[in-house]
Amino acid sequence: MYEERPSLLPGATVWTKTPAGPCDTWPVLPDGCMDLLWSEGRLLVAGPDTRPYVPEGAPAHWAGVRFHPGTAPALLGVPAHELRDRRVELAELWGAAEARRLAARVHAAADPATGLEELALRMAALAPPPDPLLTGLVVALWAGRPVARTADELGLSARQLHRRSLAAFGYGPKTLARVLRLQRALALARQGVPFADTATRAGYADQAHLSRDVRELAGMPLGRLLAG
Repeated sequence: MYEERPSLLPGATVWTKTPAGPCDTWPVLPDGCMDLLWSEGRLLVAGPDTRPYVPEGAPAHWAGVRFHPGTAPALLGVPAHELRDRRVELAELWGAAEARRLAARVHAAADPATGLEELALRMAALAPPPDPLLTGLVVALWAGRPVARTADELGLSARQLHRRSLAAFGYGPKTLARVLRLQRALALARQGVPFADTATRAGYADQAHLSRDVRELAGMPLGRLLAG
């Protein structure tokens, strides 16, 4: 069972996942975000995905804080592209002693999700504020604005935008736009919007384009994805 709620950290989401059975390993889809994770007493970081991620091993209890796109690198002190398509122990980033200390704090909280949220809030308090330029980029691309036009409006060259996107999101702005378009399409389809209308409203050329993109980014047809 998966549950989520808005975090006290602006733009973030707190979530928990309890396995429903021995084969409950549904893939995690690219969403432009990074997550701080807790599972079986371990603290981990999920980097930005460019493909579906299927958890390895037996199903486990998970809790996480999903950060708004582009905000996690400043909190973690590591460029997003170094964690692209990876799950790493927090100890690899901050050292074993610090990771143990923070894990003990999470363990002492009322529940892991609450402990993770408290940790994320402390991290945010010590980090620089979000870059408004990157926030504006996410807003524009989520709305379906073209990357080149968005770069011009932000006063950046294509090379500057690509470099800043790698550090903040883990990949270039065109990949970010593609990932956000997928999330727009999934949100529409889950509301019952017909696939052809979903394709048009999400910004695809046609339904066939939507189908190809879903298969490439999610690893399965849209109908099967929605059924899961």
